[in-house]
Amino acid sequence: MSNELGAFLSARRALVTPQQAGIPTVGVRRVPGLRREEVAMLAGVSADYYLRLERGRDRNPSVQVLESIARVLQLDDEHLAHLLKLVADTPRKRRRRPRRETVPGGALKLLGSLVQPAFIEGRYFDILASNSLATALSPGLVQGGNQLRDLFLNPAEQALHPDWEDITECFVANLRQAVGTDIDDPRFIELTGELSLASARFRQLWARHEVRGQRGTPIRLNHPQVGEIILNRERLSIAGADGLMLVVFHPDAGSSNADKLSLLASMGLPASREAAPTVSPASS
Repeated sequence: MSNELGAFLSARRALVTPQQAGIPTVGVRRVPGLRREEVAMLAGVSADYYLRLERGRDRNPSVQVLESIARVLQLDDEHLAHLLKLVADTPRKRRRRPRRETVPGGALKLLGSLVQPAFIEGRYFDILASNSLATALSPGLVQGGNQLRDLFLNPAEQALHPDWEDITECFVANLRQAVGTDIDDPRFIELTGELSLASARFRQLWARHEVRGQRGTPIRLNHPQVGEIILNRERLSIAGADGLMLVVFHPDAGSSNADKLSLLASMGLPASREAAPTVSPASS
């Protein structure tokens, strides 16, 4: 039986040092981070009870207990929300087939009208539709691609991101938030299984149980044709399409980055040709 609660508590416990928790260190410690009994003491619960939580023997702790443990583990609001979700009394049903992700027609029309690089991504970063300037920015943003797979397994995509370590950390933390407790989703199992086998970096980040949503932020690319370019990256929810996001890259007006994007557009987009985004028929 899966023990997501125990895995989460154990991983987060290992990331808090005794110094951060205000515990004096004496002698050699055999475990990274805090010991179970230290978490229990600081949270005001018995060591035996905390041990039962980590081993999955007690799946109904009170909100007050979880909030106390979260305080000791120095969880922020997003990690606390994830922790509470792990013990929420909501039964999960195993899906026999992957959930189909369908892009609404209106969102496709909007995508086709944008002059900035833009694409529509699914819950697990599958590219469901994109415009031509997005694929000129990165070949990995073509319909049918997957950003996670490219980031971890494609050397060309890795070379495009000088801040690759920060980018991969952000994506994995967002994947944790996106899946929540829905770990029986076949698409999730397929993707994380492939990456766990093929990428040591993914295994390392996945084991940390970081939970964080992506926010609008500048992103730096080392493009082979126009050199370094810094663009703002916005992710906008698509109404009526659970989990789907419209992602748009845009430069600061009047900046050298705007000039570079215009140059890239002129190199990759003939004036007579219009971007024609399409939705992938593949399920995810």
